[in-house]
Amino acid sequence: MNSAAILKFGVRFYIGVFFLYLFTPLIIMGLATFNDSRFPTVSPWRGTTLKWFEALAQDNAMWEALGNSALVALGVLLVAVPVGVSCALFLSSVEGRGKTFLYSLMMSPLLTPGVIVGISTLIFWRGLSVNGGIVLTVIAQTTFISAYVMLMVLARLQRFDRTLENAALSLGATQWQTFRRILLPYLQPAIYSAAVIAFLQSFENYNTTLFVKGYDTTLTVYIASKVRTGLTPAVNALGLVLIAITIVLAVAYEIKRRRERASA
Repeated sequence: MNSAAILKFGVRFYIGVFFLYLFTPLIIMGLATFNDSRFPTVSPWRGTTLKWFEALAQDNAMWEALGNSALVALGVLLVAVPVGVSCALFLSSVEGRGKTFLYSLMMSPLLTPGVIVGISTLIFWRGLSVNGGIVLTVIAQTTFISAYVMLMVLARLQRFDRTLENAALSLGATQWQTFRRILLPYLQPAIYSAAVIAFLQSFENYNTTLFVKGYDTTLTVYIASKVRTGLTPAVNALGLVLIAITIVLAVAYEIKRRRERASA
């Protein structure tokens, strides 16, 4: 066996181990959904059942928490994406030493522990008579999630050919027309990806949300509370449903993308 074959085998082995490490917890979680045990486990196997899906359907508190998480994530998406794109456009237009300072300033919420962000947000806005809840959760999460959006859009902007803007302006286009017809279409892939990341980052956030949620419990906080009081496989059932929805959406998107490529 030559060195090329060994390298090829090593790469395939690494990829296999990586995906095994990545998907084994999800597989175990899915199997635990069908185990007739009051605890989310696959060992010992006490028989196959579908009762945990029925328990999930009857768990109104979990569905309410899921709805709150989705509502917060949507709010964060609507706020963080415009803010992040604006910050990226602003940074790309700044030159000199001030750019490093501004970049560090805009990145600081991302480097700050979520607990600190949650507590400081709660203290600041409570002084302005804004109590915890969905609105304050959106504000708190946006402070650091917008930095993710900024980074993704800024990376895309660094590959943009500025001569295209100059050419459009020299031909009589306004700044808004140049942005809408040249820059925005170029940034669309990064903006869409950043929007997905923002939604997911908000949906799974716990540390910051815990301090600013008020009486509006989100899914991560609800699951954490259930861990202390007694977790049942109904949570596994919800996870399995969300995984199935994700797979369906991913497959549908891939089919759509391949059809568009074939017709192009």
